[in-house]
Amino acid sequence: MLQFAIVIYGLLLSFVLSSASRNKREGRAHARSLVYVGYILCGLSAGAAVGLPLVASMGVDLVALTA
Repeated sequence: MLQFAIVIYGLLLSFVLSSASRNKREGRAHARSLVYVGYILCGLSAGAAVGLPLVASMGVDLVALTA
């Protein structure tokens, strides 16, 4: 299940970044939903960047928990 979530996260991130890049290149405004999804993905990335080292410092093996 974790692998499925990671693939969905990667696809969403790729779509948001490519859409934002295309809108900037063409001089169009970003859709409101695109901006909101971008903020959510940015928050998830920041949370993972803070949370994963904390979990690793506690000695929790996430791979064993997902298997």
